[in-house]
Amino acid sequence: MKNARKRATTSRAHSRARSKSPAGSSRSRTAVSPSVDLESRLPFPVHGALQLPAVTVTSYNVELRARGRFVGDMASSTAFTERIDAWRATAREAGNDPFGRIKTDDLSRKELERILHRGDADAAGIVQSALDDFARAFVEVIRQFRRHKWRHVEKIVVGGGFRQSRLGELAIGRAQSLLHDEDIAVDLCPVTDHPDEAGLIGAAHVLPRWMLRGFNGLLAVDIGGSNIRCGAITFRPTGKQHVRSTAVHHSSQWRHREEQASRRDIVDELIDMLKQSSSAARKKGIKLAPVVVVGCPGCIGIDGGIRRGAQNLPGGWDGARFHLPTLIAERLGSLSGHRPAVVMHNDAVIQGLSALPAMRDVAHWGILTIGTGLGNAAFARRDES
Repeated sequence: MKNARKRATTSRAHSRARSKSPAGSSRSRTAVSPSVDLESRLPFPVHGALQLPAVTVTSYNVELRARGRFVGDMASSTAFTERIDAWRATAREAGNDPFGRIKTDDLSRKELERILHRGDADAAGIVQSALDDFARAFVEVIRQFRRHKWRHVEKIVVGGGFRQSRLGELAIGRAQSLLHDEDIAVDLCPVTDHPDEAGLIGAAHVLPRWMLRGFNGLLAVDIGGSNIRCGAITFRPTGKQHVRSTAVHHSSQWRHREEQASRRDIVDELIDMLKQSSSAARKKGIKLAPVVVVGCPGCIGIDGGIRRGAQNLPGGWDGARFHLPTLIAERLGSLSGHRPAVVMHNDAVIQGLSALPAMRDVAHWGILTIGTGLGNAAFARRDES
């Protein structure tokens, strides 16, 4: 089966698909992990920790509803496709759908970008109209988040697969103009690193520096609803408590949704990918810390279980009967002569942490990751001690 799997492996992976956990359920349910009080009494990092070396995670996987639907569903890549379909339906009613019989799902982002800039004017008008609708929906999502959970957020980093396309950049720019027009005091900025790499790079900011002393590399995993990524990242210290991740030196991707893989298939492939990244890192002289950081959709409990929010993953990942950190620790083998510790957190949190170097002067910021759903997390900077 492995020979048939489609895997892209590069020294610096730039894979193109992204699927994020959907924002979404009732206003009374905000995903926060363990209590800060319990974390402060434990001598080691916990899964889903709110107190991290450089920041406090003030919220993540926030679940809001408006008019009977998840707020995050208003501004996902799926929602953008739906807006194109809606405008095409309007054009068909007038007797002129410029896309003809082509299904919207078969139109790649690159093709839509080409149409927008150099294609048929009627088709470009449909794409532009969908972008404008999407930008307005994105602003509504931001308005809802600021009203209920993100009152102090000054900047919002935008990540996820949709952000990496030119269409995503245009939608973000249009949304920023709308925010200015409505006097909403928040700045939008695309995630600095390639979104695929940001989901790995942020892993270095999950752990305290003492866990990384004597090492310059770390294995990281980013699990999404459509694919998984693994890689070896390098880092260097920047202060008493903090590190700065510098690069992804080896990474690989597997699109598990295309192969309708089971949970067991995904775990098997994940272990194999980690072993390959570990081997590649050793050959490059990278000294890996005996720890693996895993980003995964959903609300992560202090015990490393997924409380909820992993519905896009096949086979049931939440509940007490499945514990991914234990499986990785048991099957990966030693790293630098030790059985690895495995620390798991929400994937949007880890991608948001990759923006730390760009947020030096920002007290409160958030991240929205636009994929199949809309991932979210918010942070407050901590004083370095």
